[in-house]
Amino acid sequence: MRHRLAQGFAPKMRPIPPKKSGIVAVLDIGTSKVVCMIARLKPRGASDVLHRRTHSIDVLGIGHTRAHGVKGGAIVDMARAELAVRQAVDMAERAAGVQIASVIVGVSGARLASQHYEAAVRCMAPAVEEFDIRRVLEAASTYAVGDGRAVMHALPVGYSLDGRRGIGEPCGMLGQELGVDMHVITGDMTSLKNLVLCVERCHLGIEAMVCAPYAAALSSLTDDEMELGVTLIDMGAGTTTFSVVSGGHCMYVDGIALGGQHITNDVARGLPARLADAERLKALHGAVVAVSSDDHDMLTIPALSGDERDHPNMVPKSRLVTIVKPRAEEIVELIRDRLKASGHAGDAGRRLVLTGGAAQLQGLPDLMARVIGPQVRIGRPLGVSRLPEAARGAAFAVTTGLLVYPQVAGLEHFEPRRRQAAGAEGGTYFGRVGRWLRDSF
Repeated sequence: MRHRLAQGFAPKMRPIPPKKSGIVAVLDIGTSKVVCMIARLKPRGASDVLHRRTHSIDVLGIGHTRAHGVKGGAIVDMARAELAVRQAVDMAERAAGVQIASVIVGVSGARLASQHYEAAVRCMAPAVEEFDIRRVLEAASTYAVGDGRAVMHALPVGYSLDGRRGIGEPCGMLGQELGVDMHVITGDMTSLKNLVLCVERCHLGIEAMVCAPYAAALSSLTDDEMELGVTLIDMGAGTTTFSVVSGGHCMYVDGIALGGQHITNDVARGLPARLADAERLKALHGAVVAVSSDDHDMLTIPALSGDERDHPNMVPKSRLVTIVKPRAEEIVELIRDRLKASGHAGDAGRRLVLTGGAAQLQGLPDLMARVIGPQVRIGRPLGVSRLPEAARGAAFAVTTGLLVYPQVAGLEHFEPRRRQAAGAEGGTYFGRVGRWLRDSF
């Protein structure tokens, strides 16, 4: 897998065939938790609900543990991160009763960025063929490879024929010049390489690397939302990322290195309290909107020493709110500014879906509605069966979205294997024939 990153492309998987079942394993390495989930994907018939999905998802096993060695979605301590991954994978394998050899990995760090590229090619025949589509997609994705960056997703937004835009599926249509508008999502090369190394040290291969806000959108958005335009905001512990989806396509992703853990740190410093106690207080009582009863509701804070013989402190809930609110407002305002700068703050900015563990902060949807857009809801995994109750909330949107990804992997395109050196397998006649057989069947 590392050789693909060296060429500027993150690992990419084949889409699961529409009529075949398969077992899929995913790994979400976050700042606060590491989650491994194993599921069986089975073909399903046409449905009015989530009609873009070709398979049903039955969860076989799940394992999650506290993350270590990860900060802002990036590996900062390889040994500790590896141990957390091993623990989560072992728990999932035991629960599912299967052993896995490879995983789809979610990426929340790596300084995600979006660019749009256009490319055009001359058609080889009067009608557009699949070969022409592959050529134009490869030409557009090649432009995106830059120093220190790796292409994670190359998503065609729309095609054109002889300058006429707005074509969804050009195959079989008549025209001389085929063009494409490609949305390319890139990540920091060093961060991605360390993530790959961490997973490979656990003796696992990587099927694909999927950016977190895209994965969360796949699991939490309805078909109507994706068509009309919506912004999904995934608030994790170390990062807050967002994706803009419109016309059924992911149009933009971005993020900031602030999240729920920064709110927890503020609480720990401001009260003061141990980090574990600060996290508990934030989760149970934290809010971004003050109410009149906050001055009278008293919270018990264990002594900072951790010694039970020391008396706990008592503070009003209003004190907690005054600590939580400024940081939450900072995060929301930064996302608003990034969304405006992207040029996608029109219809997509009026409809918001919140996912991630920090999205469950009391009063946050109201804050989002006031600062960014009027229509806000909490997003949860859709269309996933046998999901444990504890994993049905917004905190597991990215993980379940990784299970949806094999069904849509065929929408994007990049083929780093075409760029192998002349002396490699692809440089010989039999090597080219073998590669063609693998790619075709």
